[in-house]
Parts: sequence; structure tokens; C-alpha cells
Amino acid sequence: MNIVHLTASPFFGGPERQMLGLALAFPDEYRSIFLSYSERGLCRPFLDGVRRHGFEGIELRHNAPHLGPAVKELSAYLREFRADVLCCHGYKPDVIGLMAARRMGIPIVAVSRGWTGATLKVRFYDWIDRLSLHAMDRIVCVSQGQAAKVRRLGVRAERIRVIPNAVALDRFKSAEPALRAELERLFPAKPCALVGAAGRFSREKGFDVLIDGAHLVAKQWPDVGFVIFGDGPLRANLERQIAAYNLQPNVVLAGFRNDVDRWLPCLDVVALASFTEGMPNIVLEACAAGVPVVATGVGGTPEIVKDGVSGFLVPPGDAAALADRISKLVGLPSLRKNMGAAGHTHVCEHFTFQAQSTRYEALFKELRGHRMRIKSARQARQVA
Repeated sequence: MNIVHLTASPFFGGPERQMLGLALAFPDEYRSIFLSYSERGLCRPFLDGVRRHGFEGIELRHNAPHLGPAVKELSAYLREFRADVLCCHGYKPDVIGLMAARRMGIPIVAVSRGWTGATLKVRFYDWIDRLSLHAMDRIVCVSQGQAAKVRRLGVRAERIRVIPNAVALDRFKSAEPALRAELERLFPAKPCALVGAAGRFSREKGFDVLIDGAHLVAKQWPDVGFVIFGDGPLRANLERQIAAYNLQPNVVLAGFRNDVDRWLPCLDVVALASFTEGMPNIVLEACAAGVPVVATGVGGTPEIVKDGVSGFLVPPGDAAALADRISKLVGLPSLRKNMGAAGHTHVCEHFTFQAQSTRYEALFKELRGHRMRIKSARQARQVA
């Protein structure tokens, strides 16, 4: 089968790793092709990455709001690659992909990872995306939590499939002392424990709540260190918040990194303070690295973290609860070890790319029959 993935990739992040990991896990009879809207050239690192693995990666020339040329270009590629199914990732691919797929008579799948509502503009895009889901042949939700949100939109349940995000376990090795020492040198004094976080610095990720929590943790553990990987529009706000708490010795904004997996095994705790999630890759990756997690119990996070077993779940926006659980793990190395081991076992059993690809194979085989029905319906309309 020829599977075309359509995205609008602004960097090589979590969704991109999911797409590539799935393609690598498929058996040989599945051919994966990746098309991305340019996003001012920001898509190129992702497309370069898929090409390095031997897949076709194409930067599209036409984009919204020029829908006519964009649909025409996409349709031409679907014809050229003899696409059996189109998988769309995001609101723009959903909208343009839907028009092209209907023109070409092929099934279309939307992969629903969640909505952030970060700005008024993003909320408008989220609204468009929600509308488009009603017309999709299938919607893949990355967690049971996201599937519940899609069902509440009125999308027919028989069109929804839950296929969780996955993690490449072989990316996570044992902690390297040299890398741990490099992290420790980010601080003026060697930390008693390293707490890590990663993500886009935007409102829904709750990094301001995490820094509030770090302030409380530092009162109990003055030499604790927080390393936050990422960047985004709220970076200046977070820097001011850190300065207001005098947390410069304790909190480091380490910038955006595309190799966070190298650093995760060196951490003692991973924290997530999000207000909304689909299924957070950073939590999967922390568990794969054997690091316990303290996270807000939103979206698909409770499907990864078992409260009190592989980490702790806290309410969103509750800095005191977040700080209390982090402090507990800072003070109990044996608990960190046991929880990290439990999380590693859980993701090994339930969140591998092999398991994910098996679920997608079943979906695509189902859609092969759906395509035949689409083709028959088109032929009947032409005869009429």
C-alpha cells in the first residue's frame, strides 16, 4: 500500500517523530511518502530526516489561503504516487487534504493529537480542524482522552480509532556520566537532583505553573536544579518569573534541542504541567528512559503514568501539588528508581512502534475495502 502523509511541519518535533517511527516500523509492502507545506522553509529538517531514512520527502509549493493551486498540486502528487490512503496531520492538511482526497476518490484519515487554543488565531484554526473531522473517513486519536473529546464533537463513533503514540525504545541508553556532568555545570553549584521538562513555551503547557512549583521545591531543597528544554513566545515571561523568584541558581532555560532523548536518562525526575495534552511524547520518552514523571492528569497522560506506580499525577494549575510530588521524589532515590523501572516496563509493553504499526495496518486494510466502495460510487454517478 502507498501511504501519503500530509503535514505542515514547523520543526522536527514529536508529531514528526511519530510519523517517521511508524514508517520505519511498517513491513516492506507499505510505502510511506511525506508531503509538507513549507512553513517558510521550516519543514526542511523533517523532510531531510525522512530522506535520510530512504523515504520520499517533498516540500509543497502551494499553500493556504490559495486553496485552488494547493488542492491541484496535492491531487497531482496523490495520482503520481498512486496513493491508497492519505493521512493528514493538523488543521491545514485536514482541510486541503479532504478536498484533494475527495477529488481523487481515496480514503482520508485525520490524526487527532489535540488542540491547544494557545492564541485567538490558533483557536480559530482548532475550530476549523474540529469541523473537518466530521467529513473524514477515519479519525485516529492518539489517546482515549482525545477520542472522548472527538466524540463530544458529534463525530460518529464508528469512524474513530484509538492508536496511541509510541516511543523508540532503542533511543534511550543508560545515563552517561559525562552528559550528567554537563547538565550539572549549567548551575553554579552541583544540584542534589535534576528535574527536567521540555516543550513549547506557550500558555497551554503550564511552564509558569512549573516555575511556581520550582520556587516551592527550592524552599525545601535549595540545591535542586530544574532544566527546561524548549522555546516559544512566553520565554521572556518565564525569564522574568525566574528572576522575580531569584531562581537563577535553580532554573535553567536550556533552549530548543532536537536531541532531548540524549539527556533524559541523566535526569532524576521529569515534570509536565500542561493544561491540555493529546498523548505527550515527553512523558513516553521519560518512561522509556526509566525516569519517574510528575505530570498533570490531562488528556492521555493517565494512560501512560500510573499514579503512585510510575510517577505522580496532579491537577492542572496546582503548583503546590506539583511541588509536593517533585519534592517527594527528590528526597527518595529508591522511590525514583522503582517508579522509573515501572514506567519503563509499561511503555515496553504498550507503546512500541511495532504495536502502533500493527494497529495502523489493520486500519489501512479496512480502508482498502472502503476505497473500492468509493470507486464504485464514483463510477455509478458517472454512469447516471
